[in-house]
Amino acid sequence: GREDMKAQTTCWDHPKMTELYQALPDLNNIKFSAYRTAMKLRRVQKALRLDMLTLASVVEVFREQELQQAERVMDVVEVIHALTALYERLEDERGVLVNIPLCVDMCLNWLLNVYDSGRNGKMRVLSFKMGLVSLCNADVQEKYKYLFRQVAGPGGLMDQRHLSLLLHEAIQIPRQLGEVAAFGGSNVEPSVRSCFRVASGKPAIELSHFLEWMSLEPQSVVWLPVLHRVAAAESAKHQAKCHICKQCPIKGFRYRSLKQFNVDICQTCFLTGRTTKGKKLHYPIMEYYTPTTSGEKMRDFAKTLKNKFRSKQYFTKHPQRGYLPVQSVLEAESGET
Repeated sequence: GREDMKAQTTCWDHPKMTELYQALPDLNNIKFSAYRTAMKLRRVQKALRLDMLTLASVVEVFREQELQQAERVMDVVEVIHALTALYERLEDERGVLVNIPLCVDMCLNWLLNVYDSGRNGKMRVLSFKMGLVSLCNADVQEKYKYLFRQVAGPGGLMDQRHLSLLLHEAIQIPRQLGEVAAFGGSNVEPSVRSCFRVASGKPAIELSHFLEWMSLEPQSVVWLPVLHRVAAAESAKHQAKCHICKQCPIKGFRYRSLKQFNVDICQTCFLTGRTTKGKKLHYPIMEYYTPTTSGEKMRDFAKTLKNKFRSKQYFTKHPQRGYLPVQSVLEAESGET
């Protein structure tokens, strides 16, 4: 759409940033937008070294830099100060050598592309936090809790206006990659309504309502939990052979039909929709992103719980999109109990 184009006409990118962006289109053959966007963000996250930064460190730096009021506006100097403190802390904590000036430049570049594409040199504290918290290294539930608290009012309640603010900040991240259409466009109101339905018409939601809604992987934010699965799947090796390309072991996500005996498909074949004659994957399927053994032992049962059943709807209700539409209710994920 038109609003996707605007983000890409700026020419203020660091050469290393340009290099990163130029490599992202090789992921465009992934059919499902949530996975395509998440895999692009995984590359951004690693290039900016944010995958090494814990939420605890990030929060500590926010505190030191006195970034409490979500709606306060920061200028570029403040952003650079905060980023420098972050990367210095990363170097201390991890005992790794970090090219701090380059990381600060790259991260500033990315944040401005996402939140200040017109280059006014300003962004809200909430934008700054959303960018860093989304891509730092932490349990996804912890991210949800932290972000909720940034806009919740006294008594830990959040009204519709504040949820709108939060989701608006979140949607800018896929938007900058030209992926906003798949997540409901820039209008977050349907998402807000869908979240408030969980609270059965109350004027404000509690954290528990927000977490329950987020666990449904709603359309506007589905890329974030998928990013976490992508990161977890990276190191997974499965003792199984891909039915289509014959890769063995399967690395990354492993997709397995629950209807066909012994049909496993690797992430490349599945996500790009590659099939060979007469070899189609029948739904429902299991998506594994933790290593599994061929004979699932009882002790692996806990691990299996992390791996989700995915209905055909999850991927193909909108094959070109591949997310849970805001209107639909998650199908009962039976088989997890």
